[in-house]
Amino acid sequence: MPEFVSPGVGVFSTWDYVVFAALFVVSSGIGIFFAVKERKKASSREFLVGGKQMSCVPVALSLTASFMSAVTVLGAPSEVYRFGGAFVLFGFSYSMVVLFTAELFVPVFYRSGITSTYEYLELRFNKTVRIAATLIYIMQTIVYTGVVVYAPALALNQVTGFNLWGSIFATGIVCTFYCTLGGLKAVVWTDAFQMVVMVLGFLTVLIQGTIVNGGLTSAWEKAEAGSRLLVFDFDPDPLRRHTFWTITVGGTFTWLGIYGVNQSTIQRCISCKSEKHAKLALYFNLIGLWVILGCAVFSGLLMFAYYRNCDPWTAGFVSAPDQLMPYFVMDILGSFPGLPGLFVACAFSGTLSTVAASINALATVTYEDLVKNCFKNLSNRLGTWISKGLCIVFGVACTSMAVAASQMGGVVQAALSIHGMCGGPMLGLFSLGILFPWTNWKGAAGGLVMGIAMSFWVGIGGFVYPAGPDKAFPLPLSTNSCLPLNITDIISTLAPTPAPERPALADTWYCMSYLYYSAVGWIATVIAGLLITSLTGPNRGEDVNPVLIRPVCNLLCFWSEKYKKMCWCGVQHDADCMEFHDNGAFSMKPETSTNKEPQNGLNKDTENTMSGYNSEEKSYSNAGLSKDTYF
Repeated sequence: MPEFVSPGVGVFSTWDYVVFAALFVVSSGIGIFFAVKERKKASSREFLVGGKQMSCVPVALSLTASFMSAVTVLGAPSEVYRFGGAFVLFGFSYSMVVLFTAELFVPVFYRSGITSTYEYLELRFNKTVRIAATLIYIMQTIVYTGVVVYAPALALNQVTGFNLWGSIFATGIVCTFYCTLGGLKAVVWTDAFQMVVMVLGFLTVLIQGTIVNGGLTSAWEKAEAGSRLLVFDFDPDPLRRHTFWTITVGGTFTWLGIYGVNQSTIQRCISCKSEKHAKLALYFNLIGLWVILGCAVFSGLLMFAYYRNCDPWTAGFVSAPDQLMPYFVMDILGSFPGLPGLFVACAFSGTLSTVAASINALATVTYEDLVKNCFKNLSNRLGTWISKGLCIVFGVACTSMAVAASQMGGVVQAALSIHGMCGGPMLGLFSLGILFPWTNWKGAAGGLVMGIAMSFWVGIGGFVYPAGPDKAFPLPLSTNSCLPLNITDIISTLAPTPAPERPALADTWYCMSYLYYSAVGWIATVIAGLLITSLTGPNRGEDVNPVLIRPVCNLLCFWSEKYKKMCWCGVQHDADCMEFHDNGAFSMKPETSTNKEPQNGLNKDTENTMSGYNSEEKSYSNAGLSKDTYF
């Protein structure tokens, strides 16, 4: 391979560091503001879920910023640059994910009055299932957060000279600082600010990238000539990395595991002051997801149009695809002091928001699912201090985990693979609880084990034996216009290295698209769970509290009350069976309750904390709390 003369790109200037530092200063300032403002509200509930009185707009911005991390800012343009514009099909996946989350999962979680998503599992099954799911979530989130912190820091370090470990530790320290001081309110409002920074950073790249490419029409024609606009590939082969089906079907399962049952998402939704606000937050968030996705995809197309004849990666100017976007930014914006710093702030806004969301969610599930189960009578003040201490512990853990993330390859695939391997079985577990009322705790536990085993089998196998280019289909890149270092190419005299032996499954099962890992885990969990339930004796529908089940059959049997009730499997979803109390809580009426304590229902203590129904808004709301709003 010939060597080429690197044209060189600029490095960070003083103004770039000033702009970048401003991001950390403002983020820390928001944490200090809420620490002072909320200093008299000492309950752990106020700290972890904002008193459940948040409004939809800041929560929507927070949701978008949390999951459109630096993985998207740096990784998605690189994916489009190398594989084409099919990445835009994730917009369809996002739509389906938000629809299912808003209409299937959030109503159940919100009306249950829970703080931790995994509280639902104890109400529906038992404490064993809850603890197992909590531990899996903690491990998954720490590993994922390590990828989110390390990968962009490394890419920016190698291109811009930005200090690697300085940026990693600064991210961990600042996130831990404002999470510990301000709780969920600080996280949500900091995310909202960081979302604005992300959009501004992308806009600078899009505007200047369009200018250097000679306008939108010219850039579009260059991308089309390079086959980057071939979006729809309907090949049903599940071994292909990105096709219409892998992105729309596999991507929906993957992101539903991230959105539908993930503590980081659900915690923000149940922090809203009503179920209506929670749903609106999700739908407004969808608009933000589309905006960021569009910016990332178009940035990748502009980058290809600019480097179509001299690819920096093939030429050796960058050592990894994830460095292409920072290299492009320094190349076209290096002569504008402060603008490279704005883009780096854009990338780190995604990192900060994701890390802060993870720290807050980890502290919440640990406090609610583990600490409170071990220590029953904690005071509000002590609970708040324990929550703050957990934020510090997980801040250190997530920052430390960043070191191991260097071995995980491309940031997009690594991040979504982690979520797929863990998120699919977790999605299957909650699906068993919400959609199949006859599922018992043995089926739930057995299904979770089977789902984890299957998804990790295919995921780890795919990591050890990655698919070849015949399945990934990277599009051609050119170095025709690059300046050779020597006139005569250096011919290698080394003997070719024989290809390592691959097992029989390496080109079939292990070669499956990483986007299907979640679907594999979900299918295995649900099938195994239902089989084990049928062998060990299913639950009686009458013993399951209807609040914990979502009767989706009502949509399919809307034309017949008879068949609708048949599909309820004995669960009493009739409105007449529910009794609403003066304090806003609701429960089964005594005359319709079963003659024994429900095996998988809500006890009286829990009922008293459940959300109430607001007949004026036709929505469930958090009753009995102060009506302060923060928007």
